[in-house]
Amino acid sequence: MQDYAQQPDTLSAVPPSLPPRAEATNTITASNLTKKYGGVTVLNIPSLTIRNGESFGLVGNNGAGKTTFFRLILDLIEASTGEIQVDGEQVARRDAWKSKVGSFLDEGFLIDFLTPEEYFAFTARVYQKSEGDLAAFLQSMGDFFNGEILGSGKLIRDLSKGNQKKTGIAAALIGDPQILILDEPFTALDPSSQIRLKRMLNELKTTRNMTMLISSHDLNHVTEVCDRIVVLEKGLVVRDIHTSINTLKELESYFAV
Repeated sequence: MQDYAQQPDTLSAVPPSLPPRAEATNTITASNLTKKYGGVTVLNIPSLTIRNGESFGLVGNNGAGKTTFFRLILDLIEASTGEIQVDGEQVARRDAWKSKVGSFLDEGFLIDFLTPEEYFAFTARVYQKSEGDLAAFLQSMGDFFNGEILGSGKLIRDLSKGNQKKTGIAAALIGDPQILILDEPFTALDPSSQIRLKRMLNELKTTRNMTMLISSHDLNHVTEVCDRIVVLEKGLVVRDIHTSINTLKELESYFAV
């Protein structure tokens, strides 16, 4: 296997070989969407649309339904009623949309008995990327990795929680997705890594017109990255805000105890 650890660091989060992506639809729609567990409704979204190129933030207290919503989008769980579509095609029990989406929700997405290099190589094969494509991608991730991911010889399960998170986020980007879904991506990252991640996400949004769905408990981070923020409470959409200079104060006021 090629020694990707020897690739030089760069400040770019986008492989230089990738041209700007042509305009696409990439609209995500939820219609009459509910999820119930044991007769209790944990998510109830009558209608919601996320358009191409939007950076969409999802905030709410524990149990609000954020991760449930993401798992429904990714067809990891089955809706009780309603449906989610990507580009007009239902996601449930279908595969056509999967090549458009990269995601990382938790450590369960990782293959933890592999090294990061092995996991990245496996993911690249899934997306039919060449060794050259992967090498260019990993080079572009040098700033985000900060010398902590490649070349250590450690298995993923032996990495720190923060470095596991970095590995998962990077793997979600290997396929050059049109849609990126990240659940609590800033959790477990040290302050420098949080800043690097925000910089990378903003760059991908600007240069690749990537549609992003990001949940976070950190209101500062989500307002710095997302153009639109939806607040969930007990499974219901209670706020739908286009980010402005006043958004952080509005959110802090809403969540103030």
